[in-house]
Amino acid sequence: MNKLAITATAILGLALAGCDSAAENEVEQTAEAIDESYEAEADLVEAQEAGGPNEAAAESQADALRAEGEEIKDTLEDEADELDSTPQ
Repeated sequence: MNKLAITATAILGLALAGCDSAAENEVEQTAEAIDESYEAEADLVEAQEAGGPNEAAAESQADALRAEGEEIKDTLEDEADELDSTPQ
């Protein structure tokens, strides 16, 4: 998933260069997609271990994935919010 974070950072960099609402929207859409991908991976981890001896560990790993995805999304959205407030 680190590739997604790197991609999102690159998109944010491009968006910052543009400093317009379209760029902000693009960053926010990317942030949401990243969060959803972490959520999907977490669901997969849980499903693979459901009912098995590693179920508790899988739930912990899934929770960590969800938290990481949410953190990345929030960070990117906060930075995107600054796009429109940055003087041109």
